[in-house]
Amino acid sequence: MKTKLWYGLVLALLVTIQSFAQQQFEKEIQAFETQDQTTPPPKNPILFVGSSTFRLWSDMQEAFPDQPIINRGFGGSTLTDVVYYYDRLIPKYKPKQIVIYCGENDIATGKNAKNTYLEFFRLYGKIRKDMPRVPLIFISAKPAPSRWDKREAMQEFNRLVSSFLDGEEDADYLDVWPVMLNESLRPEPILFKADSLHMTPEGYRRWTEVLKPLLVD
Repeated sequence: MKTKLWYGLVLALLVTIQSFAQQQFEKEIQAFETQDQTTPPPKNPILFVGSSTFRLWSDMQEAFPDQPIINRGFGGSTLTDVVYYYDRLIPKYKPKQIVIYCGENDIATGKNAKNTYLEFFRLYGKIRKDMPRVPLIFISAKPAPSRWDKREAMQEFNRLVSSFLDGEEDADYLDVWPVMLNESLRPEPILFKADSLHMTPEGYRRWTEVLKPLLVD
């Protein structure tokens, strides 16, 4: 009886922790919804969704001036968070293409590569259920200096996603490591801010160069 009670308490605690972790982004999601009411989003957009790497891309529209862009990067979100807010973030915009950057924070907070991939698979499944043929781009978890100790898990996650998407139609995997490492195969310092995590304008410029050819007209 005591064992069952203990397991019940642990389960309740885990559910509470997960709910809190997801609800911490509620204000950001509500801000998106308010923005949509104030300024209607463009039709047939390219939708960028994911974590703060997108959120901090302040000149994203200027980077792709010929495209209608919606940026829905939020907080330090994980793939679990994007799945949680899926209905409020993705299908309602009826995007002509979806670009995803997420998964890095999952691994940084202790989730292993396989479980992070399974969260990606959940998100991908939801997208394909609603939008079977919408082109999708997944950007690899980047090689941030502050998370260099996690590089093996990051790369394993990247390999799992890349291998899966290689067999999918209307889906591309973009590996950004080649444009972010120096000759010593270490992260290029000029691409990162003082926190050694988020990117400088030069980092985003390099991303723009490799991402632009994959965007639909």
